[in-house]
Amino acid sequence: MSDSSPFAALEKFYQRNKQPLPEVELIEPEAIPEPYKSLLVHERDMTSTLERFHGGRCHVHALQCIEDENYSRLVVLELDKSDKPVEFGAITIHLQNFDKVARDLILQRQKPLGAILNEENIPYVSSPQAFFRIACDELICQTLRLENSEWLYGRCNCLTLKEGQILAEIVEVLPPA
Repeated sequence: MSDSSPFAALEKFYQRNKQPLPEVELIEPEAIPEPYKSLLVHERDMTSTLERFHGGRCHVHALQCIEDENYSRLVVLELDKSDKPVEFGAITIHLQNFDKVARDLILQRQKPLGAILNEENIPYVSSPQAFFRIACDELICQTLRLENSEWLYGRCNCLTLKEGQILAEIVEVLPPA
């Protein structure tokens, strides 16, 4: 990943909002309970994994966006038919490593990056950097429509082109199954 912290994509938004990052504990993949383990511990994109698990397509609901040297957004992935949240996350996208068609699709803020990569036949490598559990703070609870605070599971992932250029750095948090 391009920043020293695997949580950089998420930290950017918490710093911008002058809020402390919720408590996070790094954990070994073997310590993640099912079904989270099956949903997180793999080298695929999360979009297709979540769509298979939930039996429906997902769309992006962008909560906040930052355009600086890269394009970052704080998002929730929701199922198309019900708008049920299936992932909270933050992503930093290196737009310069995409062609114009893919860049335009990304900037429309409707399709998840995984769907764009697959539909545009962009070959990529998915490399999970860390697995964690995170305390559900007010922002995460509101976004995932959870009533009580609990520990949630997630991963930090890096998507690259086969030649090594970074496409995206992602922090992905799943709601209770």
